[in-house]
Amino acid sequence: MLRQFRGVLVVLLASVLPGAAQQPLAEQQLSFQMETFKNVTGVHLAVASATAPSDAECRADFGVPCYSPQEIHNAYGLTPILKAGYTGKGETIVIIDSFGSPTITQDLKAFDASYGLPDPPSFTVLAPLGTVPFDVNNSDMVGWAFETTLDVEWSHAMAPDAKIVLLTSPVSETEGVQGMPEFLALENFALDHHLGNIVSQSWGATENTLFTPAGQKVYQGFESMYERGGQQHVTFFASAGDAGTANPDVNGTIYPFPTVGYPASSPKVTAVGGTSLYADTSGNYESETVWNEQGGATGGGVSQEFGEPFYELLTLPFSTQKILRLHRGLPDVAINADPYTSILVYVNFLPAGQNGFYFIGGTSEGSPMWAGIIADTNQLAGHPMGFLNIKLYALGGSGELYDFFHDITVGNNSLDGIPGYDATPGWDPTTGWGTPKLDHLLRALANLQ
Repeated sequence: MLRQFRGVLVVLLASVLPGAAQQPLAEQQLSFQMETFKNVTGVHLAVASATAPSDAECRADFGVPCYSPQEIHNAYGLTPILKAGYTGKGETIVIIDSFGSPTITQDLKAFDASYGLPDPPSFTVLAPLGTVPFDVNNSDMVGWAFETTLDVEWSHAMAPDAKIVLLTSPVSETEGVQGMPEFLALENFALDHHLGNIVSQSWGATENTLFTPAGQKVYQGFESMYERGGQQHVTFFASAGDAGTANPDVNGTIYPFPTVGYPASSPKVTAVGGTSLYADTSGNYESETVWNEQGGATGGGVSQEFGEPFYELLTLPFSTQKILRLHRGLPDVAINADPYTSILVYVNFLPAGQNGFYFIGGTSEGSPMWAGIIADTNQLAGHPMGFLNIKLYALGGSGELYDFFHDITVGNNSLDGIPGYDATPGWDPTTGWGTPKLDHLLRALANLQ
């Protein structure tokens, strides 16, 4: 999540690439940016231009990569799947966000044009609970607009021929019960109307903030909805969070012990953690570590609300069972999330002179990217994957882990002095089974019964 998991002051890169249409931001624009983005994690200005800078230009001018969709495809083995024609055709991805973005339709077109991607077969924005006017001076709305942009553009980047339905809420989801009933209503709406077989949830609340009577109703409502979605063969993804094990209460105070976020902690959801991906400017994979840099880290750990699901109990070794102690461990899988091993989004909802491509990061990348991945898988299989974790743990624990996943064994997710978890061989509470080798994983998933 860009903001709801953690508020980090953005480091603004004010310079632009040589030949870009805009000059460096004026002092008053810098002031606007710093105030507006003070609660937005991992958003940094790349260039005020409608054309995306190349990865090589980003490395030369800013000292960080900006991986294109094609580089991400190459790094994770998706390119041969897409070239074989498995591009999410016939599938629909459902995205849930607060507020949305007033320019998301044209921004997706600009993103696609810059990277040579086709427009999706259809892109629909629905607001069954109503809307509120977008206020560019409201940092919360701006944060959600960036979140929406990331979710839409990068789910599409991973499944360019899948349809997309964006469902927006007029209430901001923050911590505790706030905003969660509205999101539950949207997801029930999606199931009632059979909008799609894949749902991306790039947001969450610290589990402990729902340990109240009202919070327990939230748990019960979501778990019932996930059960119903499973019966309809819907796959649910949730981002694991951007604060490592140091998550806040409803007042913004960090709990003095390790915590995790919900809905990622639900045993009925596939939780996606984050890495720092190192690849060359062609997207050739080099290495990965647990994302833990510049004040952010991947969420992950042990649930205090949910018992250990059977697929973990039967698959994970005794050394891991000593950590879990019969509770749900997360995440299940991971993908790039580090704002300093970045991807880009295109936005046009800011004041004049401040729009263009932005570096972005956080585990919010993970949920939409994996949603796109499973859209491709559904097409390949000829049927929806539905609940994914049983299949993922069967493959991860099969003795052929390295055929299907990049096993992340370097790093931990301790943050702000709160103890975290170390990456280890096999599954661990930082990156789950690891990041995908999609040319092998997708075909294996498609062949599993």
